[in-house]
Amino acid sequence: MRATMGGEVRTHGEPAREAPMVHSDGSAADVLVAGAGPVGLTAAAELRRRGISCRIVDRLPARLPYAKAVGIQPRTLEIWDRMGFVRAALEAAVPMRGQLTYVNGVEQPRLDLVLPPEVPYRFAALPQYETERIIEEFLEGFGTRIERGTELVSFVQDADGVTSRLTTPAGDEEVRTRFLVGCDGAHSVVRKGLGLTFEGGAFPEEYMLADVEVDWDLPYAYGVRAMHHDARGAVDDVLVCIPLPGERRYRVSMTVPPELSAAPPSGGDAVLHGLEGGRAPELGHVQAVLDRLSPQPTTASAMRWSSVFRISHRLVDRYGEGRVFVAGDAAHIHPPTGAQGMNTGIQDAWNLAWKLALAVRGAGAPGLLASYDAERRPVGAEVVGRTVRQAAEGVQADPEDADTLMMRQAQLLVGYRGSPLVQAAEPADPDGPGPRPGDRAPDCGGLSGHIAAYPVRLYDLLRGREHMLLLYGPGPALDGLADLTSAVRGFATGRVGVCAILAEAEPGAAADRGAQLPVYRDGRGEFARMYGVREPAAFVVRPDGYLGARLCPPTVSGLSAHFSQVFGS
Repeated sequence: MRATMGGEVRTHGEPAREAPMVHSDGSAADVLVAGAGPVGLTAAAELRRRGISCRIVDRLPARLPYAKAVGIQPRTLEIWDRMGFVRAALEAAVPMRGQLTYVNGVEQPRLDLVLPPEVPYRFAALPQYETERIIEEFLEGFGTRIERGTELVSFVQDADGVTSRLTTPAGDEEVRTRFLVGCDGAHSVVRKGLGLTFEGGAFPEEYMLADVEVDWDLPYAYGVRAMHHDARGAVDDVLVCIPLPGERRYRVSMTVPPELSAAPPSGGDAVLHGLEGGRAPELGHVQAVLDRLSPQPTTASAMRWSSVFRISHRLVDRYGEGRVFVAGDAAHIHPPTGAQGMNTGIQDAWNLAWKLALAVRGAGAPGLLASYDAERRPVGAEVVGRTVRQAAEGVQADPEDADTLMMRQAQLLVGYRGSPLVQAAEPADPDGPGPRPGDRAPDCGGLSGHIAAYPVRLYDLLRGREHMLLLYGPGPALDGLADLTSAVRGFATGRVGVCAILAEAEPGAAADRGAQLPVYRDGRGEFARMYGVREPAAFVVRPDGYLGARLCPPTVSGLSAHFSQVFGS
């Protein structure tokens, strides 16, 4: 039995000396993460980035070379920016500029994926194995490696922690941790061990996936959706192609031909979702669909992998219990429409990880971890419902204007208004200009400081930070902002960063002299416009990039009340 875990602890971006992680309660690590897909890797990486010890285990002996989930939403890129490895993803991915649609060989209006200019990232495509590689390498920078060939088989929890039983290449092992996070997929051992319900259903159709090269000459960076409608107008044949890195390389999906079709497996947990073994389509199966549906005559070649898969739609009744939580496919599964699944799971993990970090340090309010379910389960329910509707009826199933639809697909409209962890909306103006508590904190540019000769983005100031208090002042002086800063540091020492954003274009040496906090100038007025302010205001930006509070005018009592929701008394 292993009783210790070595790991480099890194805080504030600086490496610390490697030390064994054995706690006074006998736990081998603070958190055990079961499952090393993109969701589990995100949870582990964010915990380690915050100095929390963890182990991450996966039953597979190696990363699968499959381009399963490939769509990367702009909100996910914002998360990776905040964590500190977005550059690696941008260099490995290809852009997703839109979709070309064909019905019975006739081209339909082109869909262009367009977002407002202030959104810092666009849509992208990246094979899942590359996503996993990038996050895994980032995680290894903190001295933590995936324990491969290691499977969680059972666990029990008590008031102080969780005891898990693992099977490893060296034999059985019992490990004690403070928390357990199940990112172990649609057939989750953690979900079953908690006794969570997983209500929903399955689609009767089977599909096949393949990673191939084609020699057509369609526009670069556009997905392709080609359908055939029968005499009644129903879709009876479909081809969906998503661009991948490489010359004319795509991940293609299509319905399964009769010779590959099989009855649904019986027994087990009856969750029919994901790739199935034993029935790998051959290149000829892919070519037959291309011959029927491709908008241009084309030949498929260089197939890297292929598989048959099924789709279900299910949602757990709660995202955790006690010291054990589920995230990603362990909590919600649904059609791949709009590339929502992996991205939603990554946001699950990020939401949970910063809260677990506070809880491990004893710095979180009693209801902090309960807010994970309160915030993320409604998001999971919305995504499951929307993707099921869109799989059956198309994007037009949700009659929103084009701009709203695009922002929703980009996951930029996910929010937590009404969460027990955010300030209640101001009764007099709940839907005024700018974001409200629980909304995503938007980016803006044009902020200038005293030393750097170039303007910076707001997200540059937030990168790698914990909670941030942004104090806005429309005048040239700091006025009472220094008093607010002192008060906040008094009841949130080391847990909240503070900076002032003032309206004037040029720093005023007299006004800023002696300031006890960083000062930036909103030279182009972008912050004031994006945040809808003209008067003194305070904005609390949570570690996950959502507004926890908005105070106009800012008061010590208002800030104290909000931070007590997060950190306790």
